[in-house]
Amino acid sequence: MTAAAANQSGRRSTHARRMERAGIRDVAAAAGVSITTVSDALNGKGRLPDETRSKVREVAERLGYRPSAAARTLRTGRSGLIGLTVTTYGQEPFTFTEFAYFAEMARAATSAALTRGYALVVLPAASRHDVWGNVALDGTVVIDPADHDPMVAELYRQGLPVVSDGKPGNCPVTAWVDNDHTSAVLEILEHLAEAGARRIGLLTGTSTDTYTRLSTEAYLGWCHRVGQQPVYEAYPAHDPCAGAVAADRLLARPDRPDAVYGLFDPNGTDLLAAARRYGLRVPEDLLLVCCSESDVYATTEPPITTLSLKPQRIGTTVVNLLIDAIEGVGAFTGAGDTPEGQLMPTELIVRRSSQRRPTRTTVSAPRVPGED
Repeated sequence: MTAAAANQSGRRSTHARRMERAGIRDVAAAAGVSITTVSDALNGKGRLPDETRSKVREVAERLGYRPSAAARTLRTGRSGLIGLTVTTYGQEPFTFTEFAYFAEMARAATSAALTRGYALVVLPAASRHDVWGNVALDGTVVIDPADHDPMVAELYRQGLPVVSDGKPGNCPVTAWVDNDHTSAVLEILEHLAEAGARRIGLLTGTSTDTYTRLSTEAYLGWCHRVGQQPVYEAYPAHDPCAGAVAADRLLARPDRPDAVYGLFDPNGTDLLAAARRYGLRVPEDLLLVCCSESDVYATTEPPITTLSLKPQRIGTTVVNLLIDAIEGVGAFTGAGDTPEGQLMPTELIVRRSSQRRPTRTTVSAPRVPGED
């Protein structure tokens, strides 16, 4: 063998060794500890000195060691997979990640899961194939479950932990995270009233999830309290065409509102387009607010006021609650008990669409006596 060939062969051997996956024995040998110590150090178990635990983790990171998923499943009975789904629109062709809230929430949930050593699997609520039966999940996050949600009930029957993004209503969940939708809607209505609105309308949905129900109830309660006749239109929120039609219906009513709050992401642009069709100026003739995480509303003409539900914070929180339940961390309730719940703050981002400019008064210069 020539020197060049030997050198090339040596490089291939070195590359092959580098491509080999480091095992737990390699970590134990490099750290000078037992395999059991490596396992305890990496899994947060056992009574080990902090110095030993840190050393093992540093060696594992340097060698690129990753625990075998199959070995972890055999050892712990867990797959390292958690599910994420929206069940409210389960029978509809609804791609929920097309909406900014769900996309941001899923992105934050994925990051939080990876930080804890889990992978997030986004699954449809309904499918012609038994995807739920084919994926071994340790637990599931359910977004906006409907009352008496059959999927949540089935997951509960299987003994899987379920954490919901949204108050669960009558669903048996381990824990939930939500916003205070009642307070958020009341803040918006008061904001519009202070801006001069006298007849505030609502674009809402037909589903039974708590976000839609609580928001609509807050609006109806406010109307009753202030003596305003409710002016609202409801439509299936999964259908974007239906949203545009509902916005048109609302502004075509004989009791047309002079301000509107839309519960869903596309409502702002739908209402703005409908206002233009009817020759209504925003904000002079019509004040607009919608609930959305999309940046597009900062660049519309005029920019539209939006309510942010802070989906990044919610996504991180629901995943950590779920993994805590899976791993038995913290105090979680048993079957039949009240699930743990957390309320997250919202933020009203005020833009020009909900701010009427004060009427300008033209003041003439004082006349000089004797001048015409």
